[in-house]
Amino acid sequence: MTEKTPKRENYFDYTREIDDLTGIEVLDTFEKFSQRDDVFCRALWDEEVSGEKVMAFYKGYYMPRAKARKSDGFSQRDYALRNAAWHVCNVLREQKDGRREGFHDHFTSHDDGWHEPYPFESAEQATVDIRKVAAFSGADLVGICAYDERWMYDGIYDTKGKSKPLDIPDDLPNVIVTGESMDKDLTATVPSALAGSATGMGYTNDCVTLLTMAQYIRNLGYRAYATMNDSALAVPLAVQAGLGEGGRHSLLITPEFGARLRLGKIFTDMPLVHDKPMSFGVKEFCDICNRCAKGCPPKAISFDAPSDHMYNRSNLKGVVKWSTDAEKCFKFWINQNTDCSICIRVCPYNRDYSKWYNRAWQKLAGGSFRKIALWLDDKLAHRARMKSADWWQKKNID
Repeated sequence: MTEKTPKRENYFDYTREIDDLTGIEVLDTFEKFSQRDDVFCRALWDEEVSGEKVMAFYKGYYMPRAKARKSDGFSQRDYALRNAAWHVCNVLREQKDGRREGFHDHFTSHDDGWHEPYPFESAEQATVDIRKVAAFSGADLVGICAYDERWMYDGIYDTKGKSKPLDIPDDLPNVIVTGESMDKDLTATVPSALAGSATGMGYTNDCVTLLTMAQYIRNLGYRAYATMNDSALAVPLAVQAGLGEGGRHSLLITPEFGARLRLGKIFTDMPLVHDKPMSFGVKEFCDICNRCAKGCPPKAISFDAPSDHMYNRSNLKGVVKWSTDAEKCFKFWINQNTDCSICIRVCPYNRDYSKWYNRAWQKLAGGSFRKIALWLDDKLAHRARMKSADWWQKKNID
């Protein structure tokens, strides 16, 4: 669904240091994160997370092994769409040499590019071009920031329970961060297998966008490495690239789509101008809002203030932020037999911003009247789960 988005503005003086601009507090105890400790990777090797149910869960994303049932949102038809939405992404990520591109390894599905760099008149011209190409390639959002070694994985998962070295050059100065929106109506049916279709299609669209953009950059004679969940932490890079702010549920919240977004990254030496981090009141609003924490069935989201608390090894060490208990969250996924995004559904920022009143609400939420905005969301917004049967019966899909 295409939504008219509010005009972006520059909120900061960019002469300040990047952590001052983003509000991200990195402590002396900080350590880079190993992808091996990501809960989705731990499920493949760590006995505290893994098991037969976990393996059945992963295999269920291929239709012969999906465990359909009679419950609303979990029928054969619902799983059929969810798994179809993931299909192109699955084809692109499974390589013959054991690589899982986009999730454990960067993409390598590229042709040779030009033999020398295209002579742009300026970095500004190159930036205008890349934004146009991003929109053409399907990106709903695009931002640019500097390479930041802190957010690169200390090692990437090798599918055998161990880590292997990151194979992206560390001399690429720029990161292009893309955002692909997820369908709002499908997200409204969570928890359901049908809602997982929005996630799968977000990743599939991200694959197409990233590969197209990276090939364009390579065709210009520059280096480009397209990545999704592999290589680096996406949220801090997206914040530095000016796409939004981190929320209580630890997801990125943007002015255009709230947290209803999938992120991708391209590391490149193409000359580009960096975007300015933004602040539109998310931190202050999340301070008084606990809707995601209240709506989370496994209680994986904290009601507390941001801190450097670690629930388990799947949390980042030495950063003051809102963190979630990934083990509790993932266990709920396994029990439901599909991914969950209830926290996105119930988030007050989850709105259709093509509507003027939702844009007005966002301005209210970002100012001193945020308590009124929260009250209005409680009174007027419909955040209860939509029946999957109702989605199938809709005559028009925007």
